[in-house]
Amino acid sequence: MTDKNTDNKKWWKSAVIYQIYPRSFADSNGDGIGDLQGIISKLDYLENLGIDAIWLSPVCKSPQDDNGYDISDYQDIDPMFGSISDVEMLIQEAEKHHIRIIMDLVLNHSSDEHFWFQEAKKSKENPYHDYYVWRDGVEGELPNKMRAAFGGPAWEWVPEIQQYYFHQFSVKQPDLNWENPKLRQEIYDMINWWTSKGVGGFRLDVIDQIAKEPDKEITNNGPRLHEFLRELSKETFQKADLVTVGEAWGATPELAKLYSNPDNSELFMVFQFEHICLDQIAGKEKWDLAPLPFLKLKEVFSRWQKELYNQGWNSLFWNNHDLPRIVSRWGNDKEYRVESAKMLAMLLHGMQGTPYIYQGEELGMTNVQYTIEEYQDIETQNLYRERIEKGYAKEEIMRSIYAKSRDNARTPMQWSDGEQAGFTTGKPWMRINPNYKEINAQAQVEDKNSIFHCYKTLVEFRKKYPVFVDGSFEMLLEKDENIFAYTRDNADAQLLVVCNFYGKTIAFPNEIQKDVMELLLCNYGDISNPSKLRPYEARMYFLKK
Repeated sequence: MTDKNTDNKKWWKSAVIYQIYPRSFADSNGDGIGDLQGIISKLDYLENLGIDAIWLSPVCKSPQDDNGYDISDYQDIDPMFGSISDVEMLIQEAEKHHIRIIMDLVLNHSSDEHFWFQEAKKSKENPYHDYYVWRDGVEGELPNKMRAAFGGPAWEWVPEIQQYYFHQFSVKQPDLNWENPKLRQEIYDMINWWTSKGVGGFRLDVIDQIAKEPDKEITNNGPRLHEFLRELSKETFQKADLVTVGEAWGATPELAKLYSNPDNSELFMVFQFEHICLDQIAGKEKWDLAPLPFLKLKEVFSRWQKELYNQGWNSLFWNNHDLPRIVSRWGNDKEYRVESAKMLAMLLHGMQGTPYIYQGEELGMTNVQYTIEEYQDIETQNLYRERIEKGYAKEEIMRSIYAKSRDNARTPMQWSDGEQAGFTTGKPWMRINPNYKEINAQAQVEDKNSIFHCYKTLVEFRKKYPVFVDGSFEMLLEKDENIFAYTRDNADAQLLVVCNFYGKTIAFPNEIQKDVMELLLCNYGDISNPSKLRPYEARMYFLKK
């Protein structure tokens, strides 16, 4: 692929990646569902933002039990999004805009409608039977007490063959058996087929769970995980100039060094979720809400920045298709929405790693509050049903859903203040956030003081100043209850980032020397009083050594 990064095999270190949830991004044919042609129509917008690659949530053929993360054919496109020729066109058109396409690979499980599984459940002797994880048993007597992540048992009975199959997620998402070398070869062939079409990389869904050992109740970080990943990389990723990122909820910095070792024997980076799990009651589910422990947030970021320095690589993110909107979660989505959204962006983008922008994050899109009937997400609906059955108050359940439902991220993209926010000419698959009149791309692209332009500037900084890419990290004021501040240093420059994380005016700390430094960016546009930090105020300073 020829583009501005051809000479740099580590192009992804200075890259910014934009995640698209296709059904909610842009609808080209008026059926209310976003599609590949819709994405193609918005490439000018994405080039204007400055991003280097698009991570595309799954567009492969799927019954859509889990919004595409249940794939029935890895080498075909779901008709709701278009066709193989549409994705080929997207790859080609994106290249003209200097943008690579990163496909979402779901390799832990398939759909139960996949040809492999349809064959697998015909008999124990079928050659595809061993592509999945089965256990003998008696109907009604589960192999063990393991639970699925979406609720209910992790085992499902198949009367035709008198066996249970294992599923960590929906009952329609049977887990693949990575112990089987024939299955692994099928996966490698499929990945190399996509690579031949010109994709720029892959995001690997729940990749830390492929080496599960259900008899020992091991789901993530199984004993053979890194063996499998090294083989996967050798047979596929190392054959082309690709970027790879794995979703690894159970990752620690030590494990992340294995995943993202600079020798590229596994992956380039992982999504780890330690910071994202902080606002829940310890040992409980994400729905059991707790205030954000701010000092712990600083400690977690600092540890990941320091421990992976020169030994691995970080991914930087606040949002994705599974997470609530960050401005609603840890910012202020009302009177300080613009300021707090910019602050959170500056805090994250000043760190070392590859930043990911989730669609609408660059606009400060917010969480929603719908009736339970309007939520589409299988996890949300299961949670509501289970907690009602357990006797939780409806108001308490809905408070958790408003805060953490995955549908917060999945409402359609807000392109304009016109009908249906410019997302579709039809009826959208999910109701659009009513605040699209105030929050939309058209208004922000035209407004140089918008959240969009703050993100655009941060993307430019990563290209312009090497310290954003290679500088060492030092946390400042570790015990300060209001300020998140740090420096990045390399041989040529120092970057200083100072953020007031909360909604009250505070004194700028005397301990931080900034007077000799150039102000790169302030989320308020200018500094009214150097000795004060306004609510959610963030500043970036730069010193050329």
